[in-house]
Amino acid sequence: MLNSKGITMYDLIIIGGGPAGLTAALYAGRSRLKTLLLEKMSLGGQIILSPAIENFPGFAGGIETGRLILAMQKQIEELGIEVKTEEATKITYDSGFKVDTRESREQAKTIIVSSGAFPKKLNIPGEDKLIAKGVSYCGTCDGPLFKGKEIAVVGGGDKAVEEAIYLTRFASKVTLIHRRESLRASKILQERLFENKKIEILWSAIPQEISGGNFVEGLKIKNLKDNRLKEMACSAVFIFIGIHPHTEFLKGLVKLDGQGFILTNENMETSLDGLFAAGDCRKKTLAQVITACGDGATAAFCANRYLEMKGL
Repeated sequence: MLNSKGITMYDLIIIGGGPAGLTAALYAGRSRLKTLLLEKMSLGGQIILSPAIENFPGFAGGIETGRLILAMQKQIEELGIEVKTEEATKITYDSGFKVDTRESREQAKTIIVSSGAFPKKLNIPGEDKLIAKGVSYCGTCDGPLFKGKEIAVVGGGDKAVEEAIYLTRFASKVTLIHRRESLRASKILQERLFENKKIEILWSAIPQEISGGNFVEGLKIKNLKDNRLKEMACSAVFIFIGIHPHTEFLKGLVKLDGQGFILTNENMETSLDGLFAAGDCRKKTLAQVITACGDGATAAFCANRYLEMKGL
């Protein structure tokens, strides 16, 4: 559909092509909404960095992440969803939405933001200097580089435990460092962790400094019970302590919480009429592929209902 100036007016623009955005595109396509999906990199989002998903319903034993994302991509292609590899840098609203990228300006009646999130940093000395030199936020990407080496993993949730177990495929020893005395990861993952003889856990401990010249050589750790510092030798530090949302381009447009996550209701509606959010960029209890897909489906359904109610 073209507006009066001959510019394409989409019913819906989806920002972000992870599981939430792909599911939203699927539901939008089935509702015959003229839809554009903007993804700054490749479809799949952060989850594509994990080799497999074990807890996605319907796949006993798990499914390769790439295989799942390709299947979702094929579904939206069959529905004729338009995809552009561009990053949304700004959204404005004036009797309709305008989405700016570095290459173009797009217009739409509704928006779904499913821009995802990126890993949190420790923000300790040596971290930034040694990124890609032993400091990593992706075991799948960098694990094979440390075959036969001793490495550290920081965190205590599902992601940290999954990655620690995965990294034992390559490392001679993995030390998991966690600030508490118990893990937040699911029980089945904890069981696998405790059974793995290549993994040692340092409880009630936090990293203080990453040392090394051209590459990581060691890690300074503080014991939170007695405040003592210890040095451990390692060739890599993998950090999995949570995520930050990709929502900088939304500041001043919709309500965000103190960490930058988008505030929505159960219908994925934000504080701005016609703009919805889905997936890891919104404030929620559980950040998983299955919950992202549920968010995407709900957001697209409610966006379609919004268009119908407004007669757009």
